[in-house]
Formats: sequence, structure tokens, C-alpha cells
Amino acid sequence: MDDIPYLARGVNLLGTDSSVLVSSSKYLNSPKLREWIALIALKKNGPDFPPAAEMHQLIPILNELRDFDHIEAMLTEERKVNPKLDAWFNEWFCSDYAIDDLKDCAPGTVGGIYYDIAKNGNYEIQIVPNFQPKTQWEYYSLRSGQTHDYEHILTGGGFNYMGELIPYWFRLATIHTHIQNKELAGEMSVLSILGTMRYVIRTMLHYPQIWETALECIQQGITIGRQSDAFWMARMEDVWHTPLEEARRQLGVRGAFDLDTQEAGDIWGEVRT
Repeated sequence: MDDIPYLARGVNLLGTDSSVLVSSSKYLNSPKLREWIALIALKKNGPDFPPAAEMHQLIPILNELRDFDHIEAMLTEERKVNPKLDAWFNEWFCSDYAIDDLKDCAPGTVGGIYYDIAKNGNYEIQIVPNFQPKTQWEYYSLRSGQTHDYEHILTGGGFNYMGELIPYWFRLATIHTHIQNKELAGEMSVLSILGTMRYVIRTMLHYPQIWETALECIQQGITIGRQSDAFWMARMEDVWHTPLEEARRQLGVRGAFDLDTQEAGDIWGEVRT
């Protein structure tokens, strides 16, 4: 035992007759996910493969690994002990508006801020195409995409690469704050944790000059998620005409302030001027 380095002690590898990698982790067993993680963790940023394309790759990979029947059963059980979640599913509200529907929102209101950002940045307001959800999981996934940009505004995360960290970590904190079944909360957070690790790892490896900004964003997202109401279930159309600070009060958003991350985001994205 003394001949074995301290950090290597306790290793007891299991034998197998398999000719391919076999693990107790479904994630490690996925060649597609292993390749995706290696890519997003180690690469530098460039215009040839933007971060949005990385998420487009990830979603179908995770869908292959999910046990949707088990997820549906967990959601059904969670609704029995979580009245707010149950009411949210019962309402089953989905957005179907176009960006021009916000053009009459006054400056400084939630809708006005979103309209200016979407128009000036040439953003699509639907991260994924609209569809009619048939399951509870599909509904959660659809609404997560439909409310993401509002979470940027409400949490103070700028619409740039570093600003993505705030709504990511808000989600990672708020789901575990407001979902009682921790296995379910974990399943609801897989996409977020893998998505945000791109920013965390690549910042340290390739853009360490903005690491403090990354930490500030992560801290702000966690603080908001742990202190705030579950405003990820809100009908954002209801606060279109509400000034931002008042909307935060109405929705129970606590600990938020607007954080300027544009310069750091440009560094991370290697934006050339």
C-alpha cells in the first residue's frame, strides 16, 4: 500500500468481456456525448462553429439518453405535492406572438427592452420552433425556450456570451429550490449544467482575463435562483408593459441588477472590431 501514490489508492477496476466502453453511467456510455463534451470543453471560440450550434447538437444527444416515461411519472408525482407546478401545467400556456407585437411597449418596460434588443440584435424570439407539446416534459422544454430571453432581462444578464451565465445559473439554482424531487430536479437541469460548462471551462482555459466576470455572473445567477419565486413559470406577456424594476417585484425576482458584460462577452466570443 505504501508503494501506491495517495491519490491512486482505492482504484479497483472491474473486468469485462465487452469490446467497447461499458460504464454504470449512461452519459459516459454515449460516444456522441463524450465527443461533444471533449469538443465544447477544450475548443477555442471561432466563427466557424458558434456556441448556438453546440446546443443544437446537444439536445438530440440528450433525448437519446432520457427515460421519458420515468420523467413523466416523476412530474406527475411532483404535481401532487407542488401546487404551483400543478397549476402551471394545468394552465398549459404557450406563446405564439411575433416580435412586432411588442413594438408599442414603452421604453424601459420588459416588452420595450426585449423589442429593442431583438430588433437591434436581429434575434429570433423563438429559440426553437413552436410546436404543440403532448407531454409534461415537452411542455417544460418548450416554455424553457420561450422564457429564456425574458430571464436574461429579469436577472440582469446581458445579451452576450458572458451574460448567458446568469440565466444558466439562475435555472440551476431555481429548479432545485422549487422542485422537491431532487432526481427530477437533476433531470430538469442536465441541459443547463452541460450548456454552462462550456463557458466555465473555456473561460479558464482560453480567456482567463475575464474569469472574474464569469464568477460574478455565476454568483448573481445562483443568488437570484435561491432567493426568488419560481418566475420561470410566469406568463411573460403579462409584464410586457411593466417597467423592469416593477416587473421584478411583481414576479418575485430578488437579488437582480443589470450587469454590463458586453466587453467580457466580446472577448470570450473573440469578436473582432
